[in-house]
Amino acid sequence: MTTLRCIAVDDEPLALKLVETFIEQTPFLELISSCDNAVEAMGLIREKQPDLVFLDINMPNLTGMELARLLQEQPGISPRIVFTTAYNHYAIEGYKVNAIDYLLKPFSYEEFLRAANKVRQLVEESSQENHSFNPDDEFIFLKVEYHWVKVNLKDILYIESLKDYVKVHLENSDKALMSLISLKALEEKLPSSKFMRMNRSFIVALEKISAISKNSIFVDKIEITVGEQYKETFKVIVDKWIK
Repeated sequence: MTTLRCIAVDDEPLALKLVETFIEQTPFLELISSCDNAVEAMGLIREKQPDLVFLDINMPNLTGMELARLLQEQPGISPRIVFTTAYNHYAIEGYKVNAIDYLLKPFSYEEFLRAANKVRQLVEESSQENHSFNPDDEFIFLKVEYHWVKVNLKDILYIESLKDYVKVHLENSDKALMSLISLKALEEKLPSSKFMRMNRSFIVALEKISAISKNSIFVDKIEITVGEQYKETFKVIVDKWIK
C-alpha cells in the first residue's frame, strides 16, 4: 500500500486538530508535520518534501491559495494539494492551481477519506506509468509526449526539474527530453552508484562531472551548485576520487 507523507495547515486550532486526527486514523497517510500559517508551511514543504498537503485557504499574511501559486513556481517541489475551507466560492480558483480536491468545512471523515483516496490513486497510477527500473539495466524508458523513449544511462549528462516535469540533458544532443515525472520519483529509479542529486533541482551523472569547485560541480560547461543537504554525501564520493 502506498503511504502518503502529509502536512496539515490551518490557522484554526480545532480545524487543524481535526485534520491531524483524520490523517492519523487513515492507514495510508503519515502526518509528518503541521502548522497554523502558510509562511511556515512554505518552509516545511521545502524541507520535508511531502506527498500531500491539506491546506486551509483563508489565513492571515499569506493565504493558502497564494501559497499554492508560489509552490507552482518552485522547481522540484510538487506536493498534491487538497484545500480545506469554509467558503465554497474558491473551488474554480482551486482547480487552477491543480488542487486534487476541495473539502468544504465542516467535512466528515468519509469526505476526507474520499479525497485522500483520490490522491493515493493518482500517485499509484503515476508510479505505474513511470515503471520500476531495474538498477542493473543500462537504460530506462521515459514517457516523452505520446511515446515511451529508450534512454541509455551512459548518454545522460544531468537531469533538471521543471515543476511536474524533468528535462533530461543528453551527451551529443542539442535537444533535451521532457518527461512528465517528478525529479524525486526519477531519482528513486536511477542507480545511486551512477547518479546523484546535487540540489532540489538537479541530478547529475557522476561520470560526466568534469570539474569540482568548493560549492559547485561542472558538467558539459554547466555549473551546478551542490546544496547544503547533499554536501556531506558528495564529499565522501569526492574523497574516493582524489585519494
